[in-house]
Amino acid sequence: MDTSKLIDALNAETREERLDALREVKARTDAGELPTPEKTDYVNNHIHTIYSFSPYSPTKALYMAWQAGLKTAGIMDHDSIAGAREFIEAGEIIGMPTTIGSECRVSMANTAVNGKKINNPDQSSVAYCAMHGIPHQFIDELDAFFEGYRRHRNLRNLHMCRRISELTAPYGITLDFKQDVLPLSCAWEGGSVTERHITFALAKKITARYPNPADVVNFLENEMKLPLSAKVRAQILDGDKTPQFYEYDILGALKSNMVEQFYIPATDECPDVTEYIDICRRCGIISAYAYLGDVGDSVTGDKKTQKFEDDYLDLLISELKRLGFNAITYMPSRNTKEQLQRLMKLCADNGFFEISGEDINSPRQSFICKAMADPMFAHLSEATYALIGHEQAATASLDDGLFSAKSVAAEPSIKARVSAMAAKAVK
Repeated sequence: MDTSKLIDALNAETREERLDALREVKARTDAGELPTPEKTDYVNNHIHTIYSFSPYSPTKALYMAWQAGLKTAGIMDHDSIAGAREFIEAGEIIGMPTTIGSECRVSMANTAVNGKKINNPDQSSVAYCAMHGIPHQFIDELDAFFEGYRRHRNLRNLHMCRRISELTAPYGITLDFKQDVLPLSCAWEGGSVTERHITFALAKKITARYPNPADVVNFLENEMKLPLSAKVRAQILDGDKTPQFYEYDILGALKSNMVEQFYIPATDECPDVTEYIDICRRCGIISAYAYLGDVGDSVTGDKKTQKFEDDYLDLLISELKRLGFNAITYMPSRNTKEQLQRLMKLCADNGFFEISGEDINSPRQSFICKAMADPMFAHLSEATYALIGHEQAATASLDDGLFSAKSVAAEPSIKARVSAMAAKAVK
């Protein structure tokens, strides 16, 4: 098999085909037939895959992380843990330590921040939270936890597709959830279906109706009345030259400017925050709030300039501590230094573990976050190894996890405990 077909096979239909392709890539690399990737000190704990929304299978995601030079990588799919075992095995094949996690939305309706826009652009009183360092013996239990929520989500997805069709039918475009959206997902394998799947399916319908990029821009701006930034407009107009990005760029424009027109509030698919904390504690999972912060220019092009937690951050941090969260996760490239210095001080003052990860769900995004080179973020690399160490230790025995009663009693300081756990990680 030639190299290009071998790389394509990393996104093959079945897990076995994908992993076999990676074994062949690794063998050819070891034999000197393919170049050995550059090694860097960068890490990323927040990589999405086809089991939520991404152009990458778990195997391809690990390959991309390896080729980019990452030291470690972590999977983080929405409402799904279905790609975790493949991700772990792919890491073993290429010799890269991995960490597994999952992301979900939780209801904050019964907390002090009820009614506020938290870190969710689409809905108040609902927060995105991460589950980090999942002990491997609880993968199946976590999948069962998410299964019912995914069913509720798909009912809402069905109705949102109908709303889109009402908006676009006058232009000869309709969207069927079962025919157009579900095939873009891995729902039949325990994957989730998100708003990105819906807008991606719509992007495909739009490009089929309007094959010329200029006509697509005209449709979005003049028919759908969507305000496109100069950056996104230029990207779409350049679609003939960058076909690998084209539909993703349209997706970004739709998600940024159209979701509010068809969005139906999520209810039954969002566990109460106390349920989320409970399963994290029971399974030895590190619970983490995902800080977004007030947004300026969105890296992915799908978040508008708007305000989130910064005006009431002290209250939010206090409430997260009361609820029993272990950690705060944030993205150094998404915020100003002033925002992150304030957040980091609050984390230190309140004993929160700090985790970093840049979410990857588009081919335009780099697996390397250059902002991590700033010395102020040096601790985040150690934190990643603490995640790995926790996952390894808690998989062997929950009593040895980073936040177990035994570990906290032995070392109450989170900073010292993180350093000790990072040192134990098998790298």
